[in-house]
Amino acid sequence: MHLAPLPSLAKQPSADHLLHRLHQLQEHHRYIPAETLAPLAAELGLPISQIEAVIDFYNFFHRTPRGCFDILFSNCTSCGDLALMQQLCELLDVQPGVTRADGKVSIDQTSCVGMCDQGAAALVNGRTLTKLTTEQLPQLTALVNTATPLDAWPVGWFSVQDNIRHAGLLINDALPAGAGLRAVLQTDADQLLAEIKQSGLRGRGGAGFNTALKWQLCRAADAPEHYVVCNADEGEPGTFKDRVLLTSFAQQVFEGMALCAYVINARHGFLYLRGEYRYLLPSLEATLAEMHATNLLGENILKQPGFDFDISIVLGAGAYICGEESSLLESLEQKRGVARVRPPFPVTHGYRGQSTVVDNVETLLAATHIAVHGGQWFRDHGTAQSAGTKILSVSGDCTAPGIYEFPFGISLQTLLETCGGLDAQAVQVGGPSGTLVSREEFGRKLAFEDLATGGSIMVYGAQRDLLAVVRNFTHFFAHESCGFCTPCRVGTPLLRKYIDKIAAGHGTAYDREEMVRLGKLVKRRSHCGLGQTAANPLLDLLEKFPQVCSERLLHQDYEPFFNLDAALATTRDLTHRDDAEAHLS
Repeated sequence: MHLAPLPSLAKQPSADHLLHRLHQLQEHHRYIPAETLAPLAAELGLPISQIEAVIDFYNFFHRTPRGCFDILFSNCTSCGDLALMQQLCELLDVQPGVTRADGKVSIDQTSCVGMCDQGAAALVNGRTLTKLTTEQLPQLTALVNTATPLDAWPVGWFSVQDNIRHAGLLINDALPAGAGLRAVLQTDADQLLAEIKQSGLRGRGGAGFNTALKWQLCRAADAPEHYVVCNADEGEPGTFKDRVLLTSFAQQVFEGMALCAYVINARHGFLYLRGEYRYLLPSLEATLAEMHATNLLGENILKQPGFDFDISIVLGAGAYICGEESSLLESLEQKRGVARVRPPFPVTHGYRGQSTVVDNVETLLAATHIAVHGGQWFRDHGTAQSAGTKILSVSGDCTAPGIYEFPFGISLQTLLETCGGLDAQAVQVGGPSGTLVSREEFGRKLAFEDLATGGSIMVYGAQRDLLAVVRNFTHFFAHESCGFCTPCRVGTPLLRKYIDKIAAGHGTAYDREEMVRLGKLVKRRSHCGLGQTAANPLLDLLEKFPQVCSERLLHQDYEPFFNLDAALATTRDLTHRDDAEAHLS
Protein backbone atom coordinates (compact mmCIF):
# COMPACT_ATOMS: atom_id res chain seq x y z
CA MET A 1 0.00 0.00 0.00
CA HIS A 2 1.33 3.45 -0.92
CA LEU A 3 0.68 6.36 1.38
CA ALA A 4 1.58 9.93 0.56
CA PRO A 5 4.72 10.64 2.59
CA LEU A 6 5.24 13.54 4.91
CA PRO A 7 7.56 16.33 3.77
CA SER A 8 10.94 14.73 3.10
CA LEU A 9 13.79 15.33 5.52
CA ALA A 10 16.38 14.51 2.88
CA LYS A 11 16.78 18.10 1.66
CA GLN A 12 17.43 19.55 5.09
CA PRO A 13 20.94 20.74 6.03
CA SER A 14 20.78 18.38 9.04
CA ALA A 15 19.46 15.38 7.10
CA ASP A 16 22.25 13.22 8.53
CA HIS A 17 21.08 13.85 12.09
CA LEU A 18 20.20 10.64 13.92
CA LEU A 19 16.63 11.76 14.67
CA HIS A 20 16.01 12.49 10.99
CA ARG A 21 17.44 9.17 9.84
CA LEU A 22 15.23 7.39 12.38
CA HIS A 23 12.20 9.33 11.14
CA GLN A 24 13.02 8.17 7.61
CA LEU A 25 13.35 4.54 8.66
CA GLN A 26 10.12 4.73 10.64
CA GLU A 27 8.29 6.24 7.69
CA HIS A 28 9.61 3.66 5.25
CA HIS A 29 9.15 0.50 7.33
CA ARG A 30 6.39 1.69 9.73
CA TYR A 31 8.86 0.81 12.51
CA ILE A 32 12.64 0.67 12.95
CA PRO A 33 13.86 -2.86 12.14
CA ALA A 34 16.76 -4.23 14.16
CA GLU A 35 18.70 -5.09 10.99
CA THR A 36 18.87 -1.40 10.00
CA LEU A 37 20.76 -0.35 13.13
CA ALA A 38 24.24 -1.61 12.27
CA PRO A 39 24.32 0.09 8.84
CA LEU A 40 22.95 3.28 10.41
CA ALA A 41 25.58 3.18 13.15
CA ALA A 42 28.31 2.79 10.54
CA GLU A 43 26.86 5.61 8.44
CA LEU A 44 26.70 8.10 11.30
CA GLY A 45 29.73 6.87 13.24
CA LEU A 46 27.69 6.21 16.37
CA PRO A 47 27.56 3.20 18.72
CA ILE A 48 24.60 0.89 18.15
CA SER A 49 23.86 1.14 21.88
CA GLN A 50 23.39 4.91 21.53
CA ILE A 51 20.99 4.47 18.62
CA GLU A 52 18.98 1.85 20.50
CA ALA A 53 18.78 4.11 23.56
CA VAL A 54 17.49 6.97 21.41
CA ILE A 55 14.85 4.76 19.75
CA ASP A 56 13.54 3.64 23.13
CA PHE A 57 13.54 7.17 24.54
CA TYR A 58 11.27 8.91 22.03
CA ASN A 59 7.55 8.19 21.82
CA PHE A 60 7.31 8.39 18.02
CA PHE A 61 9.83 5.62 17.34
CA HIS A 62 8.77 1.97 17.45
CA ARG A 63 10.50 -1.42 17.30
CA THR A 64 7.41 -3.31 16.11
CA PRO A 65 5.28 -2.51 13.04
CA ARG A 66 2.58 0.13 13.25
CA GLY A 67 -0.39 0.31 10.93
CA CYS A 68 -0.16 1.80 7.44
CA PHE A 69 -2.42 4.40 9.01
CA ASP A 70 -1.00 5.10 12.47
CA ILE A 71 -3.55 7.27 14.28
CA LEU A 72 -2.68 8.94 17.58
CA PHE A 73 -5.42 10.79 19.47
CA SER A 74 -4.44 13.64 21.76
CA ASN A 75 -5.27 12.94 25.40
CA CYS A 76 -5.00 16.61 26.42
CA THR A 77 -7.84 18.13 28.45
CA SER A 78 -8.23 20.83 25.77
CA CYS A 79 -7.63 19.10 22.41
CA GLY A 80 -8.25 15.49 23.36
CA ASP A 81 -11.36 13.31 23.12
CA LEU A 82 -10.65 9.70 24.00
CA ALA A 83 -14.33 8.83 23.60
CA LEU A 84 -13.86 9.56 19.88
CA MET A 85 -10.82 7.31 19.87
CA GLN A 86 -12.82 4.48 21.39
CA GLN A 87 -15.60 4.96 18.84
CA LEU A 88 -13.11 4.77 15.98
CA CYS A 89 -11.51 1.68 17.48
CA GLU A 90 -14.90 -0.02 17.48
CA LEU A 91 -15.64 1.03 13.89
CA LEU A 92 -12.27 -0.23 12.68
CA ASP A 93 -12.29 -3.31 14.92
CA VAL A 94 -8.91 -2.55 16.47
CA GLN A 95 -7.68 -2.47 20.06
CA PRO A 96 -5.90 0.68 21.30
CA GLY A 97 -2.16 0.25 21.05
CA VAL A 98 -2.41 -2.89 18.89
CA THR A 99 -1.88 -2.98 15.11
CA ARG A 100 -4.79 -4.62 13.32
CA ALA A 101 -4.06 -8.11 11.95
CA ASP A 102 -4.12 -6.94 8.32
CA GLY A 103 -1.53 -4.22 9.13
CA LYS A 104 -3.72 -1.42 7.83
CA VAL A 105 -4.27 0.55 11.01
CA SER A 106 -3.14 1.15 14.56
CA ILE A 107 -4.79 3.54 17.01
CA ASP A 108 -3.43 4.87 20.28
CA GLN A 109 -3.28 8.01 22.37
CA THR A 110 -0.48 10.53 22.73
CA SER A 111 0.26 13.62 24.78
CA CYS A 112 -1.01 17.06 23.72
CA VAL A 113 -0.38 17.73 20.01
CA GLY A 114 -0.51 21.53 20.29
CA MET A 115 -3.99 21.96 18.79
CA CYS A 116 -5.78 23.01 21.98
CA ASP A 117 -7.68 25.78 20.21
CA GLN A 118 -9.15 23.39 17.61
CA GLY A 119 -9.75 20.02 19.19
CA ALA A 120 -10.56 17.24 19.12
CA ALA A 121 -7.23 16.56 17.43
CA ALA A 122 -5.17 13.58 16.33
CA LEU A 123 -2.14 12.69 14.25
CA VAL A 124 -2.36 10.28 11.33
CA ASN A 125 1.09 9.25 10.10
CA GLY A 126 2.35 12.43 11.71
CA ARG A 127 -0.12 14.73 9.96
CA THR A 128 -2.51 16.76 12.07
CA LEU A 129 -6.26 16.17 12.06
CA THR A 130 -8.26 18.96 13.71
CA LYS A 131 -11.84 19.52 14.86
CA LEU A 132 -12.72 15.84 14.70
CA THR A 133 -16.35 14.91 15.31
CA THR A 134 -18.38 11.74 15.65
CA GLU A 135 -19.97 12.46 12.27
CA GLN A 136 -16.58 12.16 10.51
CA LEU A 137 -15.75 8.73 11.87
CA PRO A 138 -17.69 6.58 9.37
CA GLN A 139 -15.99 8.38 6.46
CA LEU A 140 -12.61 8.11 8.16
CA THR A 141 -13.24 4.38 8.66
CA ALA A 142 -14.02 3.93 4.97
CA LEU A 143 -10.88 5.82 3.93
CA VAL A 144 -8.73 3.58 6.08
CA ASN A 145 -10.39 0.34 5.00
CA THR A 146 -10.03 1.27 1.31
CA ALA A 147 -6.38 2.32 1.83
CA THR A 148 -7.08 5.79 0.43
CA PRO A 149 -3.83 7.86 0.43
CA LEU A 150 -3.80 10.77 2.87
CA ASP A 151 -3.53 13.30 0.04
CA ALA A 152 -6.99 12.14 -1.10
CA TRP A 153 -8.58 12.67 2.30
CA PRO A 154 -10.72 15.82 2.75
CA VAL A 155 -8.34 18.77 2.80
CA GLY A 156 -10.34 20.53 5.52
CA TRP A 157 -9.58 17.76 7.98
CA PHE A 158 -5.92 18.84 8.00
CA SER A 159 -6.62 22.57 8.28
CA VAL A 160 -4.81 24.32 11.14
CA GLN A 161 -5.95 27.85 11.96
CA ASP A 162 -3.94 30.57 13.73
CA ASN A 163 -6.97 31.80 15.71
CA ILE A 164 -5.33 35.10 16.68
CA ARG A 165 -8.05 36.71 18.81
CA HIS A 166 -6.19 39.74 20.17
CA ALA A 167 -2.98 41.05 18.59
CA GLY A 168 -0.73 43.37 20.54
CA LEU A 169 2.74 44.88 20.32
CA LEU A 170 4.43 42.05 18.39
CA ILE A 171 1.94 40.13 16.30
CA ASN A 172 0.09 43.28 15.25
CA ASP A 173 3.26 44.77 13.74
CA ALA A 174 4.17 43.52 10.25
CA LEU A 175 7.88 44.06 9.69
CA PRO A 176 9.47 44.04 6.23
CA ALA A 177 11.88 41.13 5.66
CA GLY A 178 15.30 42.00 7.02
CA ALA A 179 14.14 45.09 8.92
CA GLY A 180 15.81 44.03 12.15
CA LEU A 181 19.12 43.11 10.51
CA ARG A 182 19.25 46.31 8.46
CA ALA A 183 18.57 48.42 11.55
CA VAL A 184 21.35 46.75 13.52
CA LEU A 185 23.92 46.81 10.73
CA GLN A 186 23.58 50.59 10.68
CA THR A 187 25.06 50.59 14.20
CA ASP A 188 26.83 47.56 15.74
CA ALA A 189 26.39 44.50 17.96
CA ASP A 190 27.13 46.46 21.14
CA GLN A 191 24.27 48.84 20.41
CA LEU A 192 21.86 45.94 19.82
CA LEU A 193 22.87 44.36 23.11
CA ALA A 194 22.30 47.73 24.82
CA GLU A 195 18.81 47.96 23.30
CA ILE A 196 17.94 44.41 24.41
CA LYS A 197 19.17 45.32 27.90
CA GLN A 198 17.14 48.54 27.98
CA SER A 199 14.03 46.69 26.84
CA GLY A 200 14.01 44.48 29.94
CA LEU A 201 13.27 41.46 27.74
CA ARG A 202 13.11 38.22 29.71
CA GLY A 203 12.85 34.70 28.33
CA ARG A 204 9.30 33.87 27.19
CA GLY A 205 9.58 30.12 27.71
CA GLY A 206 8.58 30.39 31.34
CA ALA A 207 11.80 30.77 33.37
CA GLY A 208 12.10 34.47 32.58
CA PHE A 209 15.91 34.77 32.54
CA ASN A 210 17.22 38.16 31.46
CA THR A 211 17.86 37.92 27.71
CA ALA A 212 20.58 40.57 27.46
CA LEU A 213 22.51 38.96 30.30
CA LYS A 214 22.29 35.54 28.64
CA TRP A 215 23.61 36.93 25.35
CA GLN A 216 26.35 38.85 27.13
CA LEU A 217 27.51 35.81 29.11
CA CYS A 218 27.57 33.71 25.96
CA ARG A 219 29.55 36.30 24.01
CA ALA A 220 32.08 36.60 26.84
CA ALA A 221 32.55 32.84 27.19
CA ASP A 222 35.96 31.55 26.16
CA ALA A 223 34.90 28.93 23.61
CA PRO A 224 36.05 28.14 20.05
CA GLU A 225 32.45 28.10 18.78
CA HIS A 226 29.21 29.82 19.69
CA TYR A 227 25.72 28.61 18.80
CA VAL A 228 22.14 29.91 18.76
CA VAL A 229 19.32 27.46 19.46
CA CYS A 230 15.63 28.27 19.09
CA ASN A 231 13.58 26.09 21.42
CA ALA A 232 10.40 25.29 19.47
CA ASP A 233 9.59 22.17 21.45
CA GLU A 234 6.50 23.50 23.21
CA GLY A 235 5.22 20.24 24.65
CA GLU A 236 3.41 21.73 27.65
CA PRO A 237 -0.29 20.76 27.34
CA GLY A 238 -2.34 23.83 26.56
CA THR A 239 0.51 25.67 24.82
CA PHE A 240 0.37 26.42 21.09
CA LYS A 241 1.58 30.02 20.64
CA ASP A 242 4.90 28.94 19.10
CA ARG A 243 2.97 26.96 16.49
CA VAL A 244 1.25 30.18 15.41
CA LEU A 245 4.45 32.23 15.46
CA LEU A 246 6.23 29.67 13.28
CA THR A 247 3.25 29.58 10.92
CA SER A 248 2.85 33.33 10.35
CA PHE A 249 6.00 35.00 11.72
CA ALA A 250 8.81 32.52 11.01
CA GLN A 251 10.83 35.14 9.11
CA GLN A 252 10.99 37.34 12.20
CA VAL A 253 11.90 34.40 14.44
CA PHE A 254 14.77 33.35 12.17
CA GLU A 255 15.87 36.97 12.00
CA GLY A 256 15.94 37.05 15.79
CA MET A 257 18.30 34.08 15.70
CA ALA A 258 20.55 35.93 13.25
CA LEU A 259 20.54 39.02 15.48
CA CYS A 260 21.57 36.91 18.46
CA ALA A 261 24.31 35.35 16.33
CA TYR A 262 25.56 38.84 15.42
CA VAL A 263 25.91 39.68 19.11
CA ILE A 264 27.53 36.44 20.29
CA ASN A 265 29.62 35.77 17.15
CA ALA A 266 27.87 32.53 16.22
CA ARG A 267 28.11 31.00 12.77
CA HIS A 268 25.42 28.35 13.09
CA GLY A 269 22.05 27.95 14.74
CA PHE A 270 19.37 25.31 15.18
CA LEU A 271 15.63 25.42 15.38
CA TYR A 272 14.53 22.39 17.41
CA LEU A 273 10.98 21.70 16.24
CA ARG A 274 8.67 19.41 18.18
CA GLY A 275 7.71 16.28 16.25
CA GLU A 276 4.01 17.11 16.38
CA TYR A 277 4.68 20.16 14.19
CA ARG A 278 6.35 18.25 11.39
CA TYR A 279 3.73 19.56 8.97
CA LEU A 280 5.38 23.00 9.31
CA LEU A 281 8.65 21.83 7.75
CA PRO A 282 7.89 22.80 4.12
CA SER A 283 6.96 26.38 4.99
CA LEU A 284 9.89 26.77 7.39
CA GLU A 285 12.35 25.44 4.83
CA ALA A 286 10.84 27.75 2.22
CA THR A 287 11.35 30.71 4.55
CA LEU A 288 14.99 29.75 5.11
CA ALA A 289 15.50 29.38 1.35
CA GLU A 290 14.03 32.83 0.74
CA MET A 291 16.29 34.33 3.40
CA HIS A 292 19.29 32.73 1.69
CA ALA A 293 18.16 34.09 -1.66
CA THR A 294 17.92 37.62 -0.28
CA ASN A 295 21.21 37.37 1.67
CA LEU A 296 19.51 37.47 5.09
CA LEU A 297 21.29 34.19 5.86
CA GLY A 298 24.53 32.66 4.63
CA GLU A 299 27.87 34.37 4.06
CA ASN A 300 28.42 38.11 4.51
CA ILE A 301 24.80 38.77 5.44
CA LEU A 302 23.54 41.97 3.82
CA LYS A 303 27.10 42.46 2.53
CA GLN A 304 28.47 42.75 6.05
CA PRO A 305 32.01 41.24 5.84
CA GLY A 306 32.46 38.34 8.24
CA PHE A 307 28.80 38.15 9.25
CA ASP A 308 28.19 34.50 8.35
CA PHE A 309 25.28 32.63 9.86
CA ASP A 310 23.13 29.66 8.87
CA ILE A 311 20.25 27.75 10.45
CA SER A 312 19.37 24.05 10.46
CA ILE A 313 16.09 22.52 11.60
CA VAL A 314 16.15 19.43 13.80
CA LEU A 315 12.87 17.59 14.29
CA GLY A 316 12.05 16.06 17.67
CA ALA A 317 10.22 12.77 18.09
CA GLY A 318 7.73 13.13 20.93
CA ALA A 319 9.51 13.81 24.23
CA TYR A 320 8.16 16.54 26.50
CA ILE A 321 11.38 16.62 28.52
CA CYS A 322 13.24 18.00 25.47
CA GLY A 323 11.56 21.34 26.10
CA GLU A 324 14.04 21.70 28.98
CA GLU A 325 17.07 23.43 27.48
CA SER A 326 19.77 20.98 28.55
CA SER A 327 17.63 18.00 27.49
CA LEU A 328 17.14 19.72 24.15
CA LEU A 329 20.90 20.09 23.75
CA GLU A 330 21.38 16.40 24.51
CA SER A 331 18.83 15.61 21.81
CA LEU A 332 20.61 17.91 19.35
CA GLU A 333 23.75 15.90 20.10
CA GLN A 334 21.92 12.73 18.96
CA LYS A 335 21.47 11.34 22.45
CA ARG A 336 18.62 10.61 24.84
CA GLY A 337 17.06 13.84 26.06
CA VAL A 338 18.12 13.54 29.69
CA ALA A 339 18.56 16.81 31.58
CA ARG A 340 22.12 17.75 32.42
CA VAL A 341 23.47 18.63 35.83
CA ARG A 342 23.84 22.40 36.06
CA PRO A 343 26.13 24.27 36.46
CA PRO A 344 27.80 24.54 34.02
CA PHE A 345 25.06 26.31 32.06
CA PRO A 346 24.59 26.34 28.29
CA VAL A 347 25.98 29.86 27.92
CA THR A 348 29.42 28.43 28.70
CA HIS A 349 28.97 24.68 28.04
CA GLY A 350 26.08 24.11 25.68
CA TYR A 351 25.87 22.35 22.32
CA ARG A 352 28.92 20.07 21.98
CA GLY A 353 30.38 21.75 25.04
CA GLN A 354 30.47 25.14 23.33
CA SER A 355 28.97 28.46 24.36
CA THR A 356 25.27 28.40 23.42
CA VAL A 357 22.22 30.64 23.71
CA VAL A 358 18.95 28.72 23.96
CA ASP A 359 15.98 31.04 23.51
CA ASN A 360 12.25 30.57 23.08
CA VAL A 361 10.44 31.31 19.79
CA GLU A 362 8.61 34.29 21.27
CA THR A 363 11.81 35.70 22.80
CA LEU A 364 13.55 35.75 19.42
CA LEU A 365 10.51 37.31 17.76
CA ALA A 366 10.58 40.08 20.37
CA ALA A 367 14.31 40.64 19.78
CA THR A 368 13.65 41.39 16.09
CA HIS A 369 11.03 44.01 16.96
CA ILE A 370 13.29 45.57 19.57
CA ALA A 371 16.06 45.84 16.97
CA VAL A 372 13.68 47.85 14.78
CA HIS A 373 11.83 49.97 17.35
CA GLY A 374 14.34 50.23 20.19
CA GLY A 375 14.46 49.05 23.77
CA GLN A 376 12.41 51.87 25.26
CA TRP A 377 9.51 51.12 22.91
CA PHE A 378 9.27 47.67 24.47
CA ARG A 379 10.04 48.84 28.01
CA ASP A 380 7.10 51.27 27.92
CA HIS A 381 4.67 48.34 28.11
CA GLY A 382 4.07 45.84 30.88
CA THR A 383 5.08 46.17 34.53
CA ALA A 384 8.21 47.19 36.39
CA GLN A 385 9.49 43.60 36.59
CA SER A 386 7.82 42.24 33.46
CA ALA A 387 8.47 44.41 30.43
CA GLY A 388 6.58 44.18 27.17
CA THR A 389 3.73 41.88 26.22
CA LYS A 390 2.97 38.20 26.65
CA ILE A 391 1.51 35.98 23.94
CA LEU A 392 -0.97 33.60 25.53
CA SER A 393 -2.42 30.28 24.39
CA VAL A 394 -5.98 30.22 25.73
CA SER A 395 -8.02 27.02 25.58
CA GLY A 396 -10.60 24.98 27.44
CA ASP A 397 -14.08 26.07 28.51
CA CYS A 398 -14.28 29.47 26.81
CA THR A 399 -16.15 30.74 23.78
CA ALA A 400 -13.07 32.02 21.90
CA PRO A 401 -10.00 29.84 22.39
CA GLY A 402 -6.91 31.01 20.56
CA ILE A 403 -3.96 33.42 20.74
CA TYR A 404 -4.09 36.58 22.85
CA GLU A 405 -1.31 39.15 23.22
CA PHE A 406 -1.58 41.56 26.14
CA PRO A 407 0.88 43.70 28.09
CA PHE A 408 2.18 41.97 31.20
CA GLY A 409 0.08 42.89 34.22
CA ILE A 410 -3.34 42.04 32.80
CA SER A 411 -5.56 40.38 35.38
CA LEU A 412 -6.80 36.86 34.92
CA GLN A 413 -10.34 38.20 35.30
CA THR A 414 -9.89 40.59 32.37
CA LEU A 415 -8.51 37.81 30.22
CA LEU A 416 -11.47 35.57 31.08
CA GLU A 417 -13.89 38.35 30.16
CA THR A 418 -12.12 38.77 26.82
CA CYS A 419 -12.03 35.08 25.86
CA GLY A 420 -15.52 34.25 27.12
CA GLY A 421 -14.54 32.19 30.13
CA LEU A 422 -16.64 33.85 32.83
CA ASP A 423 -18.12 30.52 33.92
CA ALA A 424 -14.68 29.32 35.04
CA GLN A 425 -14.33 27.64 38.41
CA ALA A 426 -10.56 27.33 37.94
CA VAL A 427 -7.76 28.23 35.52
CA GLN A 428 -4.52 26.34 35.01
CA VAL A 429 -1.88 29.01 34.39
CA GLY A 430 1.38 27.90 32.81
CA GLY A 431 0.16 24.45 31.85
CA PRO A 432 0.25 21.39 34.16
CA SER A 433 3.63 22.46 35.54
CA GLY A 434 2.21 25.87 36.51
CA THR A 435 -0.43 26.99 38.99
CA LEU A 436 -4.06 25.96 39.45
CA VAL A 437 -5.93 29.19 40.25
CA SER A 438 -9.30 29.28 42.01
CA ARG A 439 -12.09 31.79 41.38
CA GLU A 440 -11.06 33.76 44.47
CA GLU A 441 -7.69 34.46 42.83
CA PHE A 442 -8.92 35.70 39.43
CA GLY A 443 -7.81 39.22 40.34
CA ARG A 444 -4.17 38.14 40.20
CA LYS A 445 -1.90 39.50 37.46
CA LEU A 446 -0.16 37.63 34.66
CA ALA A 447 3.43 38.71 35.25
CA PHE A 448 6.71 37.23 36.45
CA GLU A 449 6.15 38.78 39.87
CA ASP A 450 2.72 37.18 40.32
CA LEU A 451 1.44 34.48 37.94
CA ALA A 452 4.37 33.57 35.72
CA THR A 453 3.54 31.59 32.61
CA GLY A 454 5.17 30.30 29.47
CA GLY A 455 1.87 31.09 27.79
CA SER A 456 -0.63 28.35 28.57
CA ILE A 457 -4.01 29.38 30.00
CA MET A 458 -6.43 26.44 30.40
CA VAL A 459 -9.96 27.45 31.44
CA TYR A 460 -12.15 24.99 33.34
CA GLY A 461 -15.86 25.75 33.63
CA ALA A 462 -18.22 24.93 36.47
CA GLN A 463 -19.19 21.60 34.91
CA ARG A 464 -15.60 20.28 34.77
CA ASP A 465 -14.48 17.51 37.09
CA LEU A 466 -11.25 18.99 38.45
CA LEU A 467 -10.15 15.63 39.81
CA ALA A 468 -10.31 14.23 36.27
CA VAL A 469 -8.30 17.23 35.01
CA VAL A 470 -5.56 16.82 37.61
CA ARG A 471 -5.58 13.06 37.12
CA ASN A 472 -4.91 13.68 33.42
CA PHE A 473 -1.97 15.94 34.31
CA THR A 474 -0.58 13.40 36.76
CA HIS A 475 -0.73 10.66 34.12
CA PHE A 476 1.02 13.02 31.71
CA PHE A 477 3.99 13.58 34.01
CA ALA A 478 4.30 9.87 34.84
CA HIS A 479 4.36 9.09 31.12
CA GLU A 480 6.82 11.86 30.20
CA SER A 481 9.35 11.25 32.99
CA CYS A 482 12.69 10.42 31.38
CA GLY A 483 13.47 7.94 34.17
CA PHE A 484 16.88 9.41 35.01
CA CYS A 485 16.33 10.09 38.71
CA THR A 486 14.58 7.91 41.30
CA PRO A 487 12.26 10.54 42.83
CA CYS A 488 10.65 11.29 39.46
CA ARG A 489 10.92 7.80 37.94
CA VAL A 490 9.31 6.14 40.98
CA GLY A 491 7.41 9.07 42.45
CA THR A 492 5.32 10.13 39.45
CA PRO A 493 3.85 6.62 38.87
CA LEU A 494 3.06 6.40 42.58
CA LEU A 495 1.26 9.75 42.45
CA ARG A 496 -0.65 8.40 39.48
CA LYS A 497 -1.68 5.32 41.46
CA TYR A 498 -2.82 7.42 44.40
CA ILE A 499 -5.02 9.70 42.30
CA ASP A 500 -6.38 6.73 40.33
CA LYS A 501 -7.32 5.08 43.61
CA ILE A 502 -9.14 8.20 44.81
CA ALA A 503 -10.87 8.70 41.44
CA ALA A 504 -12.13 5.11 41.63
CA GLY A 505 -13.65 5.78 45.05
CA HIS A 506 -11.23 3.52 46.91
CA GLY A 507 -9.02 6.18 48.46
CA THR A 508 -8.74 7.00 52.13
CA ALA A 509 -7.68 9.99 54.19
CA TYR A 510 -4.36 8.24 54.77
CA ASP A 511 -3.83 7.97 51.01
CA ARG A 512 -4.49 11.66 50.64
CA GLU A 513 -1.95 12.53 53.30
CA GLU A 514 0.66 10.20 51.80
CA MET A 515 0.01 11.72 48.39
CA VAL A 516 0.85 15.18 49.78
CA ARG A 517 4.04 13.93 51.41
CA LEU A 518 5.13 12.06 48.31
CA GLY A 519 4.31 15.06 46.11
CA LYS A 520 6.50 17.32 48.24
CA LEU A 521 9.34 14.79 48.15
CA VAL A 522 9.20 14.48 44.35
CA LYS A 523 9.09 18.26 44.06
CA ARG A 524 12.06 18.73 46.38
CA ARG A 525 14.34 15.90 45.27
CA SER A 526 13.88 15.52 41.50
CA HIS A 527 16.77 16.18 39.16
CA CYS A 528 15.09 18.58 36.72
CA GLY A 529 12.08 20.82 36.23
CA LEU A 530 9.76 18.02 35.12
CA GLY A 531 9.88 16.23 38.46
CA GLN A 532 10.13 19.48 40.41
CA THR A 533 6.77 20.61 38.99
CA ALA A 534 5.01 17.26 38.43
CA ALA A 535 3.14 17.39 41.74
CA ASN A 536 2.04 21.03 41.35
CA PRO A 537 -1.48 20.31 40.01
CA LEU A 538 -2.15 17.69 42.65
CA LEU A 539 -0.89 19.81 45.54
CA ASP A 540 -2.82 22.85 44.27
CA LEU A 541 -6.00 20.81 43.97
CA LEU A 542 -5.72 19.52 47.53
CA GLU A 543 -4.98 22.99 48.89
CA LYS A 544 -7.51 25.06 46.94
CA PHE A 545 -10.24 22.52 46.18
CA PRO A 546 -10.02 20.07 49.11
CA GLN A 547 -13.63 18.99 48.72
CA VAL A 548 -12.97 17.54 45.26
CA CYS A 549 -10.97 14.68 46.76
CA SER A 550 -12.61 14.55 50.20
CA GLU A 551 -16.06 13.77 48.83
CA ARG A 552 -14.68 10.67 47.09
CA LEU A 553 -12.79 9.18 50.01
CA LEU A 554 -13.92 6.08 51.82
CA HIS A 555 -15.21 6.76 55.33
CA GLN A 556 -13.23 3.85 56.74
CA ASP A 557 -9.45 3.89 56.53
CA TYR A 558 -8.04 0.74 54.97
CA GLU A 559 -4.44 -0.41 54.72
CA PRO A 560 -2.73 1.79 52.12
CA PHE A 561 -1.42 0.19 48.94
CA PHE A 562 1.92 1.94 49.47
CA ASN A 563 3.57 3.09 52.69
CA LEU A 564 6.01 5.91 52.00
CA ASP A 565 7.68 5.68 55.42
CA ALA A 566 8.30 1.96 55.03
CA ALA A 567 9.65 2.36 51.52
CA LEU A 568 12.00 5.14 52.53
CA ALA A 569 13.18 3.29 55.63
CA THR A 570 14.16 0.22 53.62
CA THR A 571 15.78 1.98 50.67
CA ARG A 572 19.26 0.48 50.42
CA ASP A 573 19.00 -0.46 54.11
CA LEU A 574 18.97 3.19 55.12
CA THR A 575 17.18 3.59 58.44
CA HIS A 576 16.82 7.35 58.75
CA ARG A 577 14.16 9.11 56.71
CA ASP A 578 16.37 12.09 55.86
CA ASP A 579 19.14 9.77 54.64
CA ALA A 580 16.65 7.82 52.58
CA GLU A 581 15.26 10.97 51.00
CA ALA A 582 18.78 12.14 50.23
CA HIS A 583 19.49 8.78 48.62
CA LEU A 584 16.42 9.06 46.43
CA SER A 585 17.68 12.40 45.15
